[in-house]
Amino acid sequence: MSVGVFCIQLDSFGLNLALPRIGRDLDAGGAGLQWVISAYLLSTGTLMLGTGRLGDLFGRRRLLVAGLSVFGAASLVCALAPTLPVLVGARVAQGAGAAMIMPVGLSLLTNVYPAELRGRATGWALGIGGIATACGPFVGGALTETVSWRAIFWLNVPLAALGALCAARTAESFDTSAPRTVDWSGLLSATAALAALSVVIDRGPRWPWPATLAGAAVTASLLALFVRRERSAANPLVQLTLFRNGPYMALTLAGAAANTTTVMFLFVVPLTLQGQWNLSVVVAGTAFLAPALAMALAGPLAGRVPPRAAVRLMTACLCAGALVLGCLALTSSLTLYVAVATVGGAVLGVANSLTLIATQGVIRPERAGEASGVTKTVITVAAGLGVGLAGAVTDQGHGVGAEAAADTALLITASGCLAACLVLVVWIRTREGR
Repeated sequence: MSVGVFCIQLDSFGLNLALPRIGRDLDAGGAGLQWVISAYLLSTGTLMLGTGRLGDLFGRRRLLVAGLSVFGAASLVCALAPTLPVLVGARVAQGAGAAMIMPVGLSLLTNVYPAELRGRATGWALGIGGIATACGPFVGGALTETVSWRAIFWLNVPLAALGALCAARTAESFDTSAPRTVDWSGLLSATAALAALSVVIDRGPRWPWPATLAGAAVTASLLALFVRRERSAANPLVQLTLFRNGPYMALTLAGAAANTTTVMFLFVVPLTLQGQWNLSVVVAGTAFLAPALAMALAGPLAGRVPPRAAVRLMTACLCAGALVLGCLALTSSLTLYVAVATVGGAVLGVANSLTLIATQGVIRPERAGEASGVTKTVITVAAGLGVGLAGAVTDQGHGVGAEAAADTALLITASGCLAACLVLVVWIRTREGR
């Protein structure tokens, strides 16, 4: 699971600085290059909901091994891709593998580890993945400059093979409380709805407003069809009672805010170190090492938090995250900027790991894949919104990491993070009053 998360996060953030070189090598350019990133994220976000429940029904270990195998094979095709369409198609396949690894891997850890070790195991797996999340842009940039952008994909091949070998040696795990029948209508309607939503989020800002409204209407219709199907299905893909689980929903929605904040943090801070502070890629990567390590170490710490304290700690993390982003926008010293970013890395690392760890602690273990699929889908869609907001910071025309764009993005994200914190405070007080 650790190896799988590492590969997924590396390929989520490791290609941002490599896009210009990819365009030159494959004789491609324009908006088509963005699909190298978008195709991967859209495929992952679209398929996660269904794969989580499929793992519950047909074997979590089996789907984890399959996901790692698909991811590794798709990485090999990416490394050898002769044209942009081939590369984009392989990235879609990579996303499908990633969609199997994350929710199925989380539910497998939940079921094969005893309760007292469950949170720690998940925390370590997410912490190792956090290293790739934080350092991905610089690893990708360094490999692109010194070797080739193809080396990013070659790195995945032996790692995915190692992960599949380890996963194959563990015990199989199923949901024994339900018959092994798939709600195909629910699966298809949910996948179609998520695909439409992902495309609207990713491409909607570039469309004329009538096309964006039409895309939103199609998404809403498909979601309504999915809900209607789940209400009448004997064995639904997602039990709607999950959305009446107060602690689960509070942690999931708070996790969406935390994940959006983390995406902005990972995009803005490294680029600001290069733009506003005029550091080279290597020096900026060195400066960002402290925030990266803080984010990685936060995963194991989050694994030790008892479920009863999870919502309160998440609230504190969101408040601290908003404060950190505000301070970053106002800081005028490089040393202080890196110090504040290190605190931010630790806070956001705890919040993100806590989302996935604590939500698994407030649901029934036999439906862990279903719950983790819903959680990962929600926070991945939220991350897509964050990537859209980060676009101005990566605009080459105004200077990458330009101060005005970076500060605006940070303050907008801080406001959203603070709003989520206030909603959680109100929810906690209302629950205590009852």
